[in-house]
Amino acid sequence: MSKESRKFQVPDALANTYDFANSLDLRRFIHHGVQHAQGDEFQSAAALGDWMARRGLGQAGKVPSAATFAAALALRGALRDYLERDPAERRRDIAARQALDKAIARFPLRVTAGKDGLKLVPAGTEVASGLSAIVAELYRGSADGVLDRLKMCASDECKRVFFDRSKPGTRRWCQSTLCGNRQKTRAYRERIKNDA
Repeated sequence: MSKESRKFQVPDALANTYDFANSLDLRRFIHHGVQHAQGDEFQSAAALGDWMARRGLGQAGKVPSAATFAAALALRGALRDYLERDPAERRRDIAARQALDKAIARFPLRVTAGKDGLKLVPAGTEVASGLSAIVAELYRGSADGVLDRLKMCASDECKRVFFDRSKPGTRRWCQSTLCGNRQKTRAYRERIKNDA
């Protein structure tokens, strides 16, 4: 769990998925006169390996293969595309489901029996198994419905993944005071301009 996932009270069960999806920062707005700097935590396979090690998903100093790195980027892209849709639309959008299905195929899981019952665990011992843990989080989140609370900010200038803690689960923006306010102000100005 990262500082970001703690700060925004993302449940532990989805913290790695949240951090993984947000490893790509596409925000492009100006806040307090400062342009937000976009970034990608996965600039290289070594950076991905370090990211995984910090979260207990891999061994320190272990660098994923080029194929695993490419598969990780594909998984992140498919996941972000899936989360960009409204939860009800996710189930109806065949293309988004197929893209995510294709991306997760590289990260197999298996069922194991433990003292707490049955659970999904990564299959294999290679670096890719750390990313399989994220796929297991996705499965568990989908099975218990909590994945529906993981959404992408509706602001085109943000596209940050957030955890919707609102009671009805209908939030559209990662932060209503920033992205929501910007969108509402922009819509208000458009209405004024069109009325003039």
